[in-house]
Amino acid sequence: MTDGVAPDPGRQRATLAILAITQIASWGSLYYSITILGPALAREFQWSGAMVYGAYSWSLIVSSLAATPAGALLDRLGGRVVMGAGSLAAAAGMLLLAGTTSWALYVLAWTVLGLAMALTLYEAAFATLNRDFGAASRRLISTLTLFGGFASTVFWPLTMRLDTALGWRGTCLAYAVMHLVLCLPLHLCLAGRHGGTARAPATASASGGDLQLREALRHPAFWKLALAFAVNALIFSALAVHLIPLLRQLGYGATLAVALAALIGPAQVAGRIAERLWFQDAPPQRIGRLAFAALPAGLLAMVLLAHRQWAAGLFCLLLGASNGVLTIVRGTVPQELFGRRHYGAIAGAMAGPSLLARAAGPLLTALLLGAGTSPLALLGLFLGLSLLSLGGFVAATIPGERRSDGVAEAKAPGPG
Repeated sequence: MTDGVAPDPGRQRATLAILAITQIASWGSLYYSITILGPALAREFQWSGAMVYGAYSWSLIVSSLAATPAGALLDRLGGRVVMGAGSLAAAAGMLLLAGTTSWALYVLAWTVLGLAMALTLYEAAFATLNRDFGAASRRLISTLTLFGGFASTVFWPLTMRLDTALGWRGTCLAYAVMHLVLCLPLHLCLAGRHGGTARAPATASASGGDLQLREALRHPAFWKLALAFAVNALIFSALAVHLIPLLRQLGYGATLAVALAALIGPAQVAGRIAERLWFQDAPPQRIGRLAFAALPAGLLAMVLLAHRQWAAGLFCLLLGASNGVLTIVRGTVPQELFGRRHYGAIAGAMAGPSLLARAAGPLLTALLLGAGTSPLALLGLFLGLSLLSLGGFVAATIPGERRSDGVAEAKAPGPG
């Protein structure tokens, strides 16, 4: 129920179908395609990997900086305008990428694509669902992540085939056209400025009302959550890039290392299915604690039993399931703690540190490994960080940090 009126199931299904298609297309082209196209770029321009992937990391920084204003615009204008603009930015960025002749132009292309990420990926989609469907958005967010989990499954082989047939420039042109003729028209079918139901006065809760962004920023739970999600994002992004080399250093053969790492993707989807089927009525705080706890459990198994194949397999499964479920938690816990009226701005601000950490994780790990850090020492460091992230989330979601207590605290006058 939203504002005392049952949301229209037909509109829910239509919105979910639109976002399912555009999330797969946007994640696949903006986030995952560099894995396939990067080597071809490096060969043509004789660039180092640091130059090729450094610009991509810069796009994640741009996305983090744009996340808060993008969320505020989504709260105010709705998904039609903001996500539609994101499709235009994605097309422009892909056109710039296709026309790259220098590293400066390459960096400019990824700057525009970073802005497009902030306007089109999960945070934007979650804010759109929250704005349009209020309390019903939790179930829709959970379902949407199931579709989003297939982005790499679809676009890695698609990008490889396009690259073989058209070259990397032709692939970027094809993706620019996709954003213009597929994603843009679909985003323009979303609800506009007055289409959301979550902005009506009845959304204020009995616990004291919905927090504005500046109030949430004064709430200690906000920063504990931001820390928890950021540290977790750093670990996952680092392992997503370096896991196979780490397994090789631990004595696993190339084929086995790839097979173990390949467990992560299906485990993400399996975790989301489990949440959707068996835990959809559980408080997101409780689900989040389980998901955060899964990562240190897997890392502990690796630190103690790194040379046992079953331990490595268990670790990869727990890593994937944890990350898959935390994508849902990241979209639902801010609603519970801070309310729905200003969800887009608050969730965008909370996503900023995570996006920065996601960009920094692979680079910091490469520096540590280059300095001679052993695989077990690195995993031990990640274990300590994962316990820190678990502690931050638990501290943010204990009863004393609930929105009913935090509203008064956040609205209390500061010193002076």
